Amino acid sequence: MQTTFDGRMSESDALIWQIEQDPELRSTINVIWLLDCVPDRARFDGSFGELSRVVPRLRQRVARSPFSLASPRWEEDLGFDLSYHLRWQRVAGHGSLQDLLEMIQPLAMQAFDRARPLWECVVIDGLEGGRAAMLLRIHHAISDGVGLVHMTAGLVQRSREAGVPLSAGLPQLPPIQMMSFAERFLDALGIERQRQGARVRRAIAAMTDGLGDLIRRPIAAALELTKTLRSVGHLLRPMSERLSPLLRGRSIGLRLATYEVDFARLKASAHFVGGTVNDAFIAAVTGGLRHYHEAHGTGAVPAELRMTMPINLRSGEDAQRAGNQFVPMRFLIPIALADPVERMREIRARIVSERAEPALPLVEELAGLFARFPNAVAAAILGSMMKSVDLVTTNVPGPNFDVYLAGAKIESMFGFGPLTGAALNVTAFSYAGRFEIGISMDPAAVEDPEDFVACLKLGFDEVLALAPVAGLKAMTAEAGR
Repeated sequence: MQTTFDGRMSESDALIWQIEQDPELRSTINVIWLLDCVPDRARFDGSFGELSRVVPRLRQRVARSPFSLASPRWEEDLGFDLSYHLRWQRVAGHGSLQDLLEMIQPLAMQAFDRARPLWECVVIDGLEGGRAAMLLRIHHAISDGVGLVHMTAGLVQRSREAGVPLSAGLPQLPPIQMMSFAERFLDALGIERQRQGARVRRAIAAMTDGLGDLIRRPIAAALELTKTLRSVGHLLRPMSERLSPLLRGRSIGLRLATYEVDFARLKASAHFVGGTVNDAFIAAVTGGLRHYHEAHGTGAVPAELRMTMPINLRSGEDAQRAGNQFVPMRFLIPIALADPVERMREIRARIVSERAEPALPLVEELAGLFARFPNAVAAAILGSMMKSVDLVTTNVPGPNFDVYLAGAKIESMFGFGPLTGAALNVTAFSYAGRFEIGISMDPAAVEDPEDFVACLKLGFDEVLALAPVAGLKAMTAEAGR
């Protein structure tokens, strides 16, 4: 089934785009692929040329609607120049991973040229052992992490040898027809009329169903309505106080780090506690935060911190729709619990509770409400909420086998999610039996990045130590049969 691309931003995508008026709320996804050699340039450039035909968003720029009547349109870039988006550079220093990250950090912080498509790719050679790396930067308004995996699938092959060219089956580039101001206005007016009409129909249907429920079972219907209203209040509650006594500063700076763990061990640890890999991942991150606060704090470790975690909404036909298909879930997570088993179980309970919030399906409607505000107002309101978040965690599944890029084996895949006002973002990407973690830190909040990474490793050690216990219990049970 082919991925579908809408001609306009969704309400939530438009909001991501709109609030960037505040530079601290920039929303850029950075991806680093470490390669065992320098990829073949002709094949590499050709792959991206083909991908830009299959994924039209790579050739499109954002066009605002007249008077902001509707969300922005995606329209063809008349001056699209693939060579602007693809660059080749050489790493400085000795070519270590740290040299690479220090080179990438200033690039990762930069805003996009809004007159062009919102992505850039840099191949960096000169790494130790003849290795290379690829940095892909893409704006979050284009896609979330899961969607990005689907978008870039056309770049990789299952072997080092050249794959079958896609050229024969590539779609023709559509004719570019630029709208006049009047045509843009009428188009936006029509789109907005459709959206508002759909909203009214949904509201009438909800009211009709609600009235029917109220007649048939008045007490239960009233309780459900009250629960939904409380859930909306929970989702939108204003929060300006940062809970961490350490992670308080905010800036537009960025520090990057990486860490890698064995996926099977992490999965075994999660199963030992009756949780998921994501539960074990968050338990390890919170354990690292506890160690960091103990090492740098002057008082007691905070009982809880505020975390945002995206929930993937892809299912059915929506699974093939491009763009963002997630809900940002913001909730409190335990930090002070020293026992990793107890911590993981508590995290599991809170995630299950948050996923059941009845307001989650209403996020797109709420985003549409905020998108109607002037940019400065939306940025101020949402910025105060987003900057109160201490950390963001993201867990993206990738291929469970090795893949290749233009003749080079991809040894590691690291994703670095945007801070969007938080102190740090810890993004996990599972690839070929490894759980690869990209850490984005605001240096104004995380003043000792190296020690934070060391503390994060301690948190993972605590969780991974459960895996041998799980294996021992399984062997004991087997022997007793």
